[in-house]
Amino acid sequence: MVLLKLHSAFWAATGSSICLSISILIGPSIAAPPLVQGRSGIVTSAHPDATQVGLEILKQGGNAVDAAVATAMAISVVEPFSAGIGGGGFLLLRVGETNQIVALDFRERAPLKANSRLYLDEKGKVIPRASIDGHRAVAVPGTVAGLQSVHQKYGRLSWQTLLEPAIQLAEEGFVVSDRTARIITLRQEALAANPAARRIFLPTGQPLAVGSRLVQKDLANTLRLLAQDPQAFYSGSVALAIARDMQKNEGLVSLLDLKTYTPTWRDPLCGEFRQMQVCSMPPPSSGGVHLIQILNLLALGQPFPATSDHPDYLHALVEAMKIAYADRAEYLGDADFVEVPVQELTSHQYAQRRFQEINPSQARPAERVKAMDTQTLKQLQNESNDTSHLNVVDRDRNAVSLTFTLNLGFGAGVVVPGTGIVLNNEMDDFATAPGVPNAFGLVGNSQNAIAPGKKPLSSMSPTIVSEAGQLRLIVGAAGGSTIITTVLQLMMNVLVFEQDVATAIQAPKVHHQWRPLPLRIEERVQFPKATVANLQQRGHQIQMRSQWGNANLIEVTPKDELLGAADPRGEGAALGY
Repeated sequence: MVLLKLHSAFWAATGSSICLSISILIGPSIAAPPLVQGRSGIVTSAHPDATQVGLEILKQGGNAVDAAVATAMAISVVEPFSAGIGGGGFLLLRVGETNQIVALDFRERAPLKANSRLYLDEKGKVIPRASIDGHRAVAVPGTVAGLQSVHQKYGRLSWQTLLEPAIQLAEEGFVVSDRTARIITLRQEALAANPAARRIFLPTGQPLAVGSRLVQKDLANTLRLLAQDPQAFYSGSVALAIARDMQKNEGLVSLLDLKTYTPTWRDPLCGEFRQMQVCSMPPPSSGGVHLIQILNLLALGQPFPATSDHPDYLHALVEAMKIAYADRAEYLGDADFVEVPVQELTSHQYAQRRFQEINPSQARPAERVKAMDTQTLKQLQNESNDTSHLNVVDRDRNAVSLTFTLNLGFGAGVVVPGTGIVLNNEMDDFATAPGVPNAFGLVGNSQNAIAPGKKPLSSMSPTIVSEAGQLRLIVGAAGGSTIITTVLQLMMNVLVFEQDVATAIQAPKVHHQWRPLPLRIEERVQFPKATVANLQQRGHQIQMRSQWGNANLIEVTPKDELLGAADPRGEGAALGY
């Protein structure tokens, strides 16, 4: 009975009407993006040139997989700082004919020569930036293998046709945007330290200027090789070039690492929310586990308030985030190497236990939020920072949600000479030492420790929502540790608060990842000042941040119309026909 009383009172906490007179700097709102409509197909991605590529593939008769592959390859050219063939990622596919959803894991792997002390000095202390900059930060890339694998199984057009637009973009170049120029400047030191990267992105010794043209001839030649034989990346001339550069610069990725890399088909992780099926990625992504965890907790507090900026909702959302991220630090890792209690963490019994910890009128300090102890968890009965995301839906309602990455901007700051390939620094997503935060402030333990061939824990959350057997929402985001909470809030905005996708993606966001402690609130969007004051009154430590995340999403309406939008915080685009 106590639990039921908490449920009914949860969203109506008396603290919601309190307003303090405080001064908080909140900048101008971010304008809502265009709401794009389509009937036959729609593509959303983080760059307009890449979105255009995907749309043209659909118009040529390609399906959602074809368009996703072509769009991802184009992103590898036009967003060399965020994602590409030197990285890895995850893909969720809904097959329209059968409504089956499948998941593809093409996450990067630790080299076979890696070990848990790789980034520690002789005293066991973490060597600053050793897992971020340079060749030793690189994990074995999986993007090419992943895209080839999904194309072989589900694609319609030829592989060569899908790579041709990316080859043309690399050969002829594209106009450098403010965003690209800014990220080159931010990573200037690392890029300058690598001769091949310096030649492409700092050709005069200075970052490429806004409005200049970025031409990548070497990358165009590499893509031509891969168009003829994608295995050239893993066992041919491209693999040899990568292995030689690694050996010359004390990197760990070897020819054997590349030859033995294979992507993994997995069952998606699915949960129920308001009679809808929510599917996302299982480990080694933490995205699916924590999306379902938080949704389960929020569902116990229904009915929801009328608006997504109501302080009762935001308070509950943040308190649920703390629980999920505390669990992430304790339990999540590569399930091929360690036991991850996925079923327990995503069970309704678990949510009911943890829900009782949430005080509807008072924030709980992060140090008092703990992961449930292992023994109690096992007793529960099982129930039946740069990255790029893209979504595609075709006329047959096949749908792809794909997130891939190099990790931080320009990855390790390394370009393989003669290839134009920017390599990832995905090794930083491991726990380099227990309790030591990575570049996103995330901490972990031995579950996510480095081991040969192991995949680092990820926050990437490509997600597909179905309702009554019909496609409902396709969503994902960039943004490192904020990906999970961004995807979650976009889902809630559309599915609960009934916002159109353009309004949903423009709306302000909050983020809490347990540690570091502050509650992050976007500064460039307009949360009501009374809401922010109310959250402070409840004990939330607030840190204003300009913006984060770079999401895009597609909604399928009850009339089977497609609606898409791309995040105005980035430079993406949605296009449909």
